[in-house]
Amino acid sequence: MAVDPVALTQALIRCPSVTPADQGALDVLAAQLRDLGFTCTKLTFEAAGTPAIDNLYARYGTGDDLFCFAGHTDVVPPGQLDGWSVDPFSGEVRNGKLYGRGAADMKGAIACFVAAVDLLKTEYPDFDGSIGLIITGDEEGPAINGTVKMLDWMAAHGERASACLVGEPTNPTRLGEMMKIGRRGSLNGYLTVDGVQGHVAYPDRADNPVPKLLALLNVLGSGHLDDGTEHFQASNLEITTVDVGNTATNIIPARATATFNIRFNDLHSSASLIADIRARLDATGIPHALTFQVSGEAFLTHDNRLSALVAGAVGRVTGQIPEASTSGGTSDARFIQKYCPVVEFGLVGHSMHKVDEHTDVADLSALTEIYLLVLKDYFGLTPS
Repeated sequence: MAVDPVALTQALIRCPSVTPADQGALDVLAAQLRDLGFTCTKLTFEAAGTPAIDNLYARYGTGDDLFCFAGHTDVVPPGQLDGWSVDPFSGEVRNGKLYGRGAADMKGAIACFVAAVDLLKTEYPDFDGSIGLIITGDEEGPAINGTVKMLDWMAAHGERASACLVGEPTNPTRLGEMMKIGRRGSLNGYLTVDGVQGHVAYPDRADNPVPKLLALLNVLGSGHLDDGTEHFQASNLEITTVDVGNTATNIIPARATATFNIRFNDLHSSASLIADIRARLDATGIPHALTFQVSGEAFLTHDNRLSALVAGAVGRVTGQIPEASTSGGTSDARFIQKYCPVVEFGLVGHSMHKVDEHTDVADLSALTEIYLLVLKDYFGLTPS
C-alpha cells in the first residue's frame, strides 16, 4: 500500500512527543521505513544533567553516494489547551487543513519525504541508490543528545552523507517562497557584577552592582557589529534579560546579572566575537564575570548543485523559484554543514509553535512531489 503523507503525519501527531519524550513517534516512523526496505537503528544518547534522547537513523542502499534527509519528531508543548480549536494531538483535518502540534514543524515534512521515497521505489523498482534519514528527538530541546551525537555515531560507523536536505518549515506564508542555504550563528553571553548588599539609606556601607552592570550593558549596546553581507542580514546583539532577584525596595542588591544574545553572519566567528566583547568590557575597568555559550556558527552552503536541485524541484511544482535565504533562527543544519552540503526546505511555518498549528493538506501532496523530484534529479533519474 502506498504511503499516504496525510495519514502518516496524523499518526506522528498522535504521538505526543514533547521534548524529551518520544511517545512512540520514532517507532511509527521506523515501522513505515522498514516496510520500504530501510535498515533502522534507534540511537539513545544521554549526558550528565540532561535527559536521555531517542533518535533514529535509517538507511536504504549500500552505495557511497548517500543522500540524507534530516528532521525531528519532537515538538514544543501545546501551550494553553483552551486556545486550541481541536485536540493538539488529534491530527484532525478541517476545511482542507491538518491540525496538530508538529503538523508544520515538522512531522508533516518527514511524512512527505517517506511518501516520496515510496513513490520513487514504485516508479523505479530497480532503484539502487542510497538514502538515509537522520531523525532526532532533541531539536526543540537543548540539542545535546540528538543530531550532534548522531553525526558522530555516523562518522564512527562509516556512514558519510554526500548531501542533506533538512525539512524545517522554511516558507513564511506560501509553499515555494523560501529555502535556506545557510544560517546566522548564535552566541549567548552571561554577565555578572557583584557588589555588597546593604540598606538603601546607607549607600556608603554597600556597593550597588546595578549601575556598574548598566554601564557594561551600555558598552555592549553601543557597538556596531556590521552592515550585513551579500547573503546575510546584519548581525545584532540583543539584551534579553537583566536580573537582581530583589523583592525589597530598601535593599541594595549584592549581585546583578544580564543575558544577551548575538545573531551573527559570516563576517564573524564566535571566537572573534567573544574576544572583542571581552576586550570592550575589560577596557571599562569594571570588575565582572562573563561566560558564553555557542549555539552554532554562521554558515553558507556553497554547493550550487544541491541548492539548484531543490530550487528547480520547487519551481516545477509550485511555479515559483524560492528565495535562497539565511534568515531566521538556528536549526540542526548548523551541525550537518560540518559534514556535507545542506539545504533546508519544508512546509509553511507561520503557525509553528502557535495554538492551532496546522498545514494545508494540499501542501503535503505538493511537498511530497517536490521531494520526489529532488531525489530523481539527485540520482539522475530525470534530467536536471
